[in-house]
Amino acid sequence: MRKFSPILVLFFSVVFAFGAQAGVKLKDLVEVEGVRGNDLVGYGLVVGLDGTGDGLRNIPYTEEALSSLLERLGINVQGEEFRPKNVAAVLVTATLPPFARAGTRIDVTVSAIGDATNLTGGMLVMTPLNAADGQIYAVAQGPALVSGFSAEGDAASVTEGVPTAATIPNGARVERELAFDFRGMKNLRLTLRAPDFTTAARIETAINAQFDMPIALMIDSAAIDVAMDRQFRSPAHMVSEIENVEVTPAQKARIVVDQRSGTIVLGSEVRISSVAVAQGNLSIRIRETPGVSQPNPFSRSGETIVVPRTDITIDDAGDQKVALIEENMTLADLVDGLNALGVSPREMIDILKAIKSAGALHAELVLQ
Repeated sequence: MRKFSPILVLFFSVVFAFGAQAGVKLKDLVEVEGVRGNDLVGYGLVVGLDGTGDGLRNIPYTEEALSSLLERLGINVQGEEFRPKNVAAVLVTATLPPFARAGTRIDVTVSAIGDATNLTGGMLVMTPLNAADGQIYAVAQGPALVSGFSAEGDAASVTEGVPTAATIPNGARVERELAFDFRGMKNLRLTLRAPDFTTAARIETAINAQFDMPIALMIDSAAIDVAMDRQFRSPAHMVSEIENVEVTPAQKARIVVDQRSGTIVLGSEVRISSVAVAQGNLSIRIRETPGVSQPNPFSRSGETIVVPRTDITIDDAGDQKVALIEENMTLADLVDGLNALGVSPREMIDILKAIKSAGALHAELVLQ
C-alpha cells in the first residue's frame, strides 16, 4: 500500500500553490476602462409572508409604504388601522452590467431592514432601482428565493443560513440604458486587476508583437494604452482580438494566512534565508496551596494567619526539535522542513510570523 507524506495529512487545512506558470489570456488579467457595471438600489415591499413580516407598530415606515402603494392602486386607507404580519420592508440591490440594453433581465438581491424573521414565500412588489445619479435604470419584481430557513418549537429553535435575505434570478428588467459611446473611442486603456510593472511590460510587448506595430504603451503598473488599429471596424472588434492574447503574469512572493480557519497559501516564489526553527511543548504550571497557622490552645496573644505555599512545575515534553533552514530555500524545502517538525497548521502560522519578524522570510505576509 502506498504511504502518503505528512503534507497530505494537512492538505485539508493548509493549501500550497505549486506548478509552473503558464500563459494567461489577457481577458483574465485586465479590464477595459469604461466597460464596467453600475450599482443599483431601491426600497420595496415583500408581501405574502406567512406571519413572518414586520411588526407594523414597531416599524412605521413599512405601514407608510404599504399605505402609499394601496393609494396608488386606488384604495383609500386614510384613517384606517391595519396590522398585517405578511409584509416586510426590504432593500433591493442589483448590478447593471456594461452595455445592458432596455429589456435586459438582471438578478437582484432582497434584504429585510425591519424586524421580519423570514422572507420565504414572499413576493417583491414592483420596485424602481436607482443609480448614484438618482435616475431609475431598472424595475424589480418577482418571487423571493430564500436559501436559509428557521424552525422553532416551545423550548428550542434552529436557524440555518440567512432567511431574511433572498435572491430573485432575472428579477429586474432594465428600463434605461447608460449613455456610453464605446464605438467612438479613439484608443483603449487596459487596467490590470493586480497592478504590476513586469506584467504591464509583458502585456505591452505581447500586444505589439500580435499586431506587429507599436500600438500599446505602458503608462504605469496598472494601465496600458492601446491605439486603435484601422484594420478593425470598431473598438469592439479590436478588443475581441486583444483579449485572447496570452501573457505570462509576474507573480509576487506572497504568503496568505487566514487565522480563523488555519488556511495557509504559499506562493511558489517564496524564498527563505538561513534560520533555525525550534518547536516543542514546554508547559509551566503554578499551583497555590495556602496553609493555615493557628496559635496554641488557650493563647491570648496569638492569631490565625494564612501561610502562602506555591508549587511551580516545569514540564518539558522532551520532543522539542530544531530545524535549520538553509539559504535560499524553496517552497518545497520549506514544506518538508515544517513537516519534519510535526507542526499543525496553526503552529505553522506562528512559525511563519516568527521567520518574517527575524527577517529571513523574503515574501509579503498577508494576514486575514
